[in-house]
Amino acid sequence: MKKLVIIPAYNEEKSICTTVQDVLENAPGFDYVVINDCSKDATLQVCRAHGLNVVNLPINLGIGGAIQTGYRYAVENGYDLAVQFDGDGQHDAKFLQLMADRMESDQLDMVIGSRFIENEGFQSTGLRRMGIRFFQGLLRMLFGVRITDATSGMRMCNRQVFEQFSLEYPQDYPEPETIACLLRQKRKVAEIPVVMRERKAGVSSINPLKSIYYMIKVSMAILIERMR
Repeated sequence: MKKLVIIPAYNEEKSICTTVQDVLENAPGFDYVVINDCSKDATLQVCRAHGLNVVNLPINLGIGGAIQTGYRYAVENGYDLAVQFDGDGQHDAKFLQLMADRMESDQLDMVIGSRFIENEGFQSTGLRRMGIRFFQGLLRMLFGVRITDATSGMRMCNRQVFEQFSLEYPQDYPEPETIACLLRQKRKVAEIPVVMRERKAGVSSINPLKSIYYMIKVSMAILIERMR
């Protein structure tokens, strides 16, 4: 199996090298690609200086566009599995093979790394945890499936799924919406417990003001997905 780690990066000059090193040391069966989303800092220069495998976007597409680019890269290069992995150091690469094993053993379409199954490691901020619990309840009400960490950016999918996502993918805050899409299609989605860390550098793209837009936008997208 060819397995790809997609690392979206926007202004991650201080953490991108350690993130890639984590993958190389703790997930040796995986290839990786950094998708530089037109960073304003020296992320691209750092990647090139250290010989990292990087795709550079000439304009900022946001997280959705960066991940979709990674999925397109996976399609064109013949990968069987693709996993999203944050460039800010929050994710731990030692869980990647466990995710791949679970996907293969249970014939899953998507595996999500959840920090809320065993409640270990960094548990996110209080405000964000409230939003995560809200989406957990909404997805369970609409689709009958319990997803404890719907906003997790550590998600692995098989080729059939990432081929679909390479053609159509939400452009902002895509994680809960794409889970809803797969559940509506009766795809098999499951979670495994992982431990996440606080980000090593940079700041979250979701501030208190954006949180309001985030909750409304994503909730409407999930409801629309359910009505399709």
